[in-house]
Amino acid sequence: MRVDALAVPGAWLFTPRQFPDERGLFLEWFKADVLADAIGAPMPVLQANHSVSRRGVVRGIHFADVPPGQAKYVYCPQGALLDVIVDIRVGSPTFGRWTSVVLDDGERRAVFLSEGLGHAFVALSDSASLTYLCSTPYAPDREHTLSPLDGDLAIDWGVQEPIMSERDTSAPTLAEAQASGLLPSYDTCQQWYLEARGFTDSR
Repeated sequence: MRVDALAVPGAWLFTPRQFPDERGLFLEWFKADVLADAIGAPMPVLQANHSVSRRGVVRGIHFADVPPGQAKYVYCPQGALLDVIVDIRVGSPTFGRWTSVVLDDGERRAVFLSEGLGHAFVALSDSASLTYLCSTPYAPDREHTLSPLDGDLAIDWGVQEPIMSERDTSAPTLAEAQASGLLPSYDTCQQWYLEARGFTDSR
């Protein structure tokens, strides 16, 4: 499995080896030891989610309060989607920067994003499934969303009329969330990485 750091610190791309034959194919889409080598410690998996979206659906930008936040390992077993990671950690050298990766059932890549990063995606195929492993269970009182259509972020979703939930449609912009104190701080995230994983750099 190949591991590549993404442009937003704290996010990595994992490309598995695939073994096709006349029966179909086999691959390992998640390897705990490979992930631990990348992030510096094992990731606890306390919940696994699966969502299915039709073409043009945008979900996110979602994040959780830190601590404990919610790290995610994201994989697309069916269809294709554009996965977007946003640095929303106030004080981060890359605050407000985002990066995107196409996840699909061809290359079968996966993405890991650390606690304190925002996550969103758009379905590129008629139907797209997303499976993700979470380091903490869902806790609605500490889960938040930002507007995926924030003009300052200027994320190119590649769709003319994105289909979104009411919650995502009415979500604040990054600047509004920062002004209201909703966003995690970079220093708090770094401290949490130290406590949870034993390192303080921004990987």
